[in-house]
Amino acid sequence: MRLGILGNEGSWYVHDLTRAADSRGHQAVRIDFPKFVATVGCDRPHVVADDIDLPRFDAIIVRTMPPGTLEQVVFRMDALAQLSTDAYILNSPKAIECAVDKYLTTCNLANVGLPVPATITCEDAEAAMMAFEWLGGDVVVKPIFGSEGRGICRVSDPDLAFRTFRTLARLGAVLYLQRYIDHPGFDVRVVVLDGAILGGMIRRNGTDFRTNVARQGSIEPHVPTSLECEWALQAARSVGATFAGVDILYDREGTGWVIEVNAVPGWRAFGRATGIDVAAKVIQFLESQSTRSI
Repeated sequence: MRLGILGNEGSWYVHDLTRAADSRGHQAVRIDFPKFVATVGCDRPHVVADDIDLPRFDAIIVRTMPPGTLEQVVFRMDALAQLSTDAYILNSPKAIECAVDKYLTTCNLANVGLPVPATITCEDAEAAMMAFEWLGGDVVVKPIFGSEGRGICRVSDPDLAFRTFRTLARLGAVLYLQRYIDHPGFDVRVVVLDGAILGGMIRRNGTDFRTNVARQGSIEPHVPTSLECEWALQAARSVGATFAGVDILYDREGTGWVIEVNAVPGWRAFGRATGIDVAAKVIQFLESQSTRSI
């Protein structure tokens, strides 16, 4: 197979996927979103990058979605959709588009009956203050687009809440508020691939309500319970993701909540915790897709 990896230069994940592809006799090439050149009605491939004919790839793995303007991001998703007519995309453009949007993801999770924290989303600071009160005066404010806990803050003081909401509104941000879930300092990450559970890990942080490893959280292996497996598979399906990391948080009473679905899941920490070679699993899955398409 010839694989394209949409990833940043120097990315550990690009290197790991290239290693796994090479070990199984496949060629992997890193490509950049900003280098996309799309054509319509021309005697050329409909999307090229750095003189690479992207449609000649058997599969493309999306490992990043670089920051950009609305126009740039929409164009990238449209170009991916065009590429999907010639190559298998992991994950699909629709899945990535849904999962990177926290509001849309939360809606989809709730619509299939999964437990999610009470959430209110708006654009106006005054409306956000009313939401703050409705949610009990203790909320987590998250950017609609973001990962690894970046830009997330907990607000429980009304004056600080007003200043926070007003500042974000003036910056043109969407105000996404979730009721704070008082938890014992850990969450569960379950990784899903092709409708099956790869494994799970626990992330702990005793000094930060964010348990992300990027926030100095510790990790340990975890065998997901049957309910966690059910939730993770249902969550991945709800956003259309074939490959996903699903985060489950428990409150102090033991009630579980599905917090997030990541359609570009990292596995560096997961691999250390579980010993699972995720890159190899991904390449083997793509081999099965190539076989099915013949």
